[in-house]
Amino acid sequence: MKSQHFSRHEFACSCGCGFDTVDAETLAVLEDVREHFATPVVVTSGCRCPTYNARVGGAEHSQHKLGRAADIQVQGVDPGEVHRYLVSQYPGQYGIGSYNTFTHVDTRSNGPARW
Repeated sequence: MKSQHFSRHEFACSCGCGFDTVDAETLAVLEDVREHFATPVVVTSGCRCPTYNARVGGAEHSQHKLGRAADIQVQGVDPGEVHRYLVSQYPGQYGIGSYNTFTHVDTRSNGPARW
């Protein structure tokens, strides 16, 4: 993994199991978000092992389990604004979800999803 703004440990499963990978395409999207908003991006949830994903109520086929998803907070930017940027930047691609305190992005290959 080579990134100007992110380290591998930022994507590690929160249970401490050691799963800490990130898909190159996902990383490229996060770098784009970082460059666009010119402010730090915090990964609040990256990789999830199956056990941790089940514990937090994640979807059975969650992209987090594949290292292809991240829940992010962009410092000083409303999650709705981050969501709008991603939807406009990547029409017809990826999974992009809006939540009150964070934005979800994944690089699923089975068509776009929006929420």
